[in-house]
Amino acid sequence: MSLAERVATARGLAPSAGPVRVSTATSPEPAAAAAPSDALLQMKERASTALFARLGTRLGNPDLGEEQLHALVRTELQRVVSFEQTPLTPEERQLLLREVTDDVLGYGPLQPLLEDPSVTEIMVNGPDAVYVERGGRLVRTHARFASEAHLRRVIERIVSQVGRRIDESSPLVDARLADGSRVNAVIPPLSFGGSSLTVRKFSAQPFTVADLVGFGTLSPETADLLRACVQARLNVIVSGGTGSGKTTLLNALSSFIPADERIVTIEDAVELQLQQDHVVRLESRPANIEGRGGVSIRDLVRNALRMRPDRIVVGEVRGGESLDMLQAMNTGHDGSMSTVHANSPRDALARLETLVLMSGLDLPSRAIREQIVSAVDVVVQLSRLRDGSRRVTHVTEVQGLESETPVLQDVYRFDAAAGVDASGRFLGTTVPTGVRPRFADRFAELGITVPAGTFGASSARAAW
Repeated sequence: MSLAERVATARGLAPSAGPVRVSTATSPEPAAAAAPSDALLQMKERASTALFARLGTRLGNPDLGEEQLHALVRTELQRVVSFEQTPLTPEERQLLLREVTDDVLGYGPLQPLLEDPSVTEIMVNGPDAVYVERGGRLVRTHARFASEAHLRRVIERIVSQVGRRIDESSPLVDARLADGSRVNAVIPPLSFGGSSLTVRKFSAQPFTVADLVGFGTLSPETADLLRACVQARLNVIVSGGTGSGKTTLLNALSSFIPADERIVTIEDAVELQLQQDHVVRLESRPANIEGRGGVSIRDLVRNALRMRPDRIVVGEVRGGESLDMLQAMNTGHDGSMSTVHANSPRDALARLETLVLMSGLDLPSRAIREQIVSAVDVVVQLSRLRDGSRRVTHVTEVQGLESETPVLQDVYRFDAAAGVDASGRFLGTTVPTGVRPRFADRFAELGITVPAGTFGASSARAAW
């Protein structure tokens, strides 16, 4: 696999070699990742415990820089290891020093996996079971934690860095790593077999629309259309299933927002990586142990309306905040964007209707649907196909309400007629349906041009 393909796969947008299969074989693991002996694991646990005891509060001293902290840990660790009576080969000694340093300053056994660009996802099913996704396949690794307490210590380090907490009273949490990778943790009593940790890795450099075109996620013509939609300040909903690449596409589309506009992003855990300068990033906060101080996505959406935003970007709507977002789109905040979990454009609108009902207001269905069709201009549907690739399958215009049914018109649709290649990869792409959307008139009013033939040969013009 080339470097570009590995980077694409690491973000979950490049097509995999085939359908995802679970394997318990350990042969795909690099030779250097051989399972450590029990004696070495016990020595590592003793060295880590002794190092924590020797350093104490100095590990959290804000006056110590990163280099000073690493130097302090290395010095103290050399002293701790020198007291061990178990003979070690030079390779074992080096391995012990590296792994204990990872335990104290990093994420323990997960650190090498986080640094491996071929790993797209890490799944910990307890101290002794660590799986990764490589090239679309789930593989069990040799990595393991010394104990449940060791795994809990790593989880607590991750969540504490973003101001979250996890304990028996709050046994599940969403968090993020410094590079933006998404983390979900569940601990007992909810996780019966031991603590569970899932890390979905993200690229340090966000993918651009050109990257997505290169991966086959969308066609160049679709990219031109979506650029025009964002520049024309149409309200866009990105819809798709779990792991279909919604956040990645939303992040790429945001690059079309002009640099002179004020953008407010609202997320549960900050993942979007907008490149503009004038961006305010808001993140929700869970309640404290007394049940106070929580700030929900809905609170942030309401507050964003007072921050003079040109555009509001909500990472994902999953509750009553959808009503506030739709009202914002209907009251002067054109060009706003969000994502929603749904399997088709029509399902996306139905899902929004359900989420509005979660706001607690007793609104009639027709009133909710009128809000939705008035607010949403375009639905972009993403799907993960059975070959493992992520593709834009629909670009759909929301035209209005007929009786009580939303009227939708596909502008682009994925064409699978080309079949598959020898490796099982779909050869099709998104193609225009030949229908000229109503929002094309808005392009003309604003002087936004799209290439001739963007809407198909029957509606081709030199410029709009």
